Amino acid sequence: MNTETEQPIHIMVVEDDESLAAWIADYLNSHEYQVSVATRGDDALELIRADDPDLVVLDVMLPGLTGLEVCEQAREFYSRPIIMLTAQSEEDDEIRGLETGADDFLAKPVKPKVLLARIKALLRRDLPDDPNHIVRIGGLYIDPVSRTLTLDDEDINLSSHEFDLLTLLATQAGTPVSREQLISQMRGIEYDGLDRSIDISISRMRKKLGDAATAPERIKTIRGKGYMLAPDAW
Repeated sequence: MNTETEQPIHIMVVEDDESLAAWIADYLNSHEYQVSVATRGDDALELIRADDPDLVVLDVMLPGLTGLEVCEQAREFYSRPIIMLTAQSEEDDEIRGLETGADDFLAKPVKPKVLLARIKALLRRDLPDDPNHIVRIGGLYIDPVSRTLTLDDEDINLSSHEFDLLTLLATQAGTPVSREQLISQMRGIEYDGLDRSIDISISRMRKKLGDAATAPERIKTIRGKGYMLAPDAW
């Protein structure tokens, strides 16, 4: 991320409503972010690949490719945060966005302070107290500095959200971590009892880490307590 240099943080806004895109860009510019704008999904996918922005704000409804298609295809090469903008009543869009690899979602109409808070939360990832601390659990190797993950010497590609969620669980291996704690630390909001973002991310991670969907051994669901990374399963 560009925070280690004097370069401003680059946020790409992908929104076909040009007036809304300009409003978001102006607001983020006023908070010292560098902002680029794309209005088509197919163009956005190429720009994400070429420019590697620090974060993408991505509308669901786009010409060329939908936001869901952009997110899914971008996740093949882009691991940084993606916030999806969804219609107010389209809960299915939120679920599908998380399933395709989005880190967070906001319903329209967008509230500027909420958008800014979510952006800051995603850019300010909670890492171990020692940022140089490498987590090793059996064949699992997590390097929070280079943000790389290997399992049994094989590189595993996780999204930014998934990487930080796994790191958080790994630093507390053997201890259940509640959904309330995970959502508070990962998204900077309170758990409302309905938010499925953590559950969907856990499901995606299990697939990538070779964990069983029905009886997982590596990331366990602890009834009434949350999720636990099992230290002896790697």
